[in-house]
Amino acid sequence: MVNNYDYDFLVIGGGSGGIAAAKRAANHGAKVAVIEKSRLGGTCVNVGCVPKKVMWNAATIADILSHDAKQYGFLTSSPVDNSSIAKIDYPMLKEKRDNYIKRLNKIYANGFEKAGVEHIQGFAEFVNEHTLKVTDSNSTERNLTAAKILIATGGRPMKLPIKGSQHTIDSDGFFEMEQLPESVVVSGAGYIAVELAGVLRSLGCETHLVVRKETALRTFDPMIIEQLDAEMVRSGIIIHRNSKGIKDVMIDSSGKKIVGLQSGDTINGIDQVIMAVGRVPNVETLNLKSAQVKLISEGSKTGYIEVDEYSTTSSPYIFALGDVCGRVELTPMAIAAGRRLSDRLFGGSQFANAKVSYENVPTVVFSHPTIGTVGLTEPQAASTYGEDQIKVYKSKFANLYYGIFDVDADDKPKTCMKLICAGKEEKIVGLHVIGMGSDEMLQGFGVALKMGATKADFDSCVAIHPTAAEEIVTMGTWGMSPQFTGAKESPLTLSKM
Repeated sequence: MVNNYDYDFLVIGGGSGGIAAAKRAANHGAKVAVIEKSRLGGTCVNVGCVPKKVMWNAATIADILSHDAKQYGFLTSSPVDNSSIAKIDYPMLKEKRDNYIKRLNKIYANGFEKAGVEHIQGFAEFVNEHTLKVTDSNSTERNLTAAKILIATGGRPMKLPIKGSQHTIDSDGFFEMEQLPESVVVSGAGYIAVELAGVLRSLGCETHLVVRKETALRTFDPMIIEQLDAEMVRSGIIIHRNSKGIKDVMIDSSGKKIVGLQSGDTINGIDQVIMAVGRVPNVETLNLKSAQVKLISEGSKTGYIEVDEYSTTSSPYIFALGDVCGRVELTPMAIAAGRRLSDRLFGGSQFANAKVSYENVPTVVFSHPTIGTVGLTEPQAASTYGEDQIKVYKSKFANLYYGIFDVDADDKPKTCMKLICAGKEEKIVGLHVIGMGSDEMLQGFGVALKMGATKADFDSCVAIHPTAAEEIVTMGTWGMSPQFTGAKESPLTLSKM
């Protein structure tokens, strides 16, 4: 390509988005290198979704052993002294999880070799729009040049300036714990806090969740918020509502932690405090001013890199994607954005307008129970289309899994589903599920929403029985959607599309 540069494409950051962009660019024939200061795979592989899912799996097994197995006739306690038969060996779990991550790191390195992508270990900062200074672990510096440069440096846990912060850990620190604490405080109302609290409670910890306002996951659909809150309380998580956050953390005479809340309350006798209060972009060490790269200067995304719909920054030679841009902070989103960017930059004229879509992105939260959501919430749909232009279908039931449980019906965990439809064709603009299997069932329904599915399309799909997912295609009065029945008129008319 451009012969007076060392590379066609330099990528800063060996996380999901950077790896995807680099390998796709190399596939198109570009000379590519990835600069990464730490382990390959980024947050997701090393301290995010992958090890988190391992811990969620362990917690799910713990739930089955402690609550569910006996309902199916399995012996779960000693007939001699009623002690638990199954106990977790936490150090062994951590060792196996960490070894799995190390194998993934090697797989990514081998993938670079096969794709022809050079892997450079070190810190990178801009000298100008086409030049990066790279410093390795021995403090040796060298300048590398490229026709185009991608910033895919991701984010990190936010630090709050509270008194006693040295007595806390963040979500990264959670994966460094060598032992399972007996008691823990998790501070935060986002999906990371909710997931960690669920895992720790299921593994047997006394778990406190500190939220600044009334509930967690406040940007989710109201049905999800309400049901998750009920299930967390049912599981034994102690929720400290309207706390305004943690004020300080002190150590008592026995070495336990005392957690003071802004509301004036205190939580005593705590072994571990986990701060999961948000994330911030990794931009401070990049020297972006030298490359004329602008940051967002106002609003909730202040400090993130400003990009257009094609992932281009304020410099036409520099691009950014993933968590460092703060748009949709999900690993598959960064991967898709990286591939589309490299298609456009190096794939030829057929990809001249390639870009990723940020609409109808399916999202799963590995809470207990899991959550799956895609599209608009009910309040968002009402605001977009008008309250009289939407129709909502709901279902709430106990999964068949709990059918034989000898407990009152009201005490059985519930699955809740919601379809939000707009216009006379009842186009589905939002789909929300919480309950067993929500994570696995969402992918296919996400495809349906991307294709513009209507309620009638769902009605026309024969249900798979007995499953929880069948409820999504049988909600409401089955087969009576206007489009399905052939009706030409409907009381709903779409005013905003």
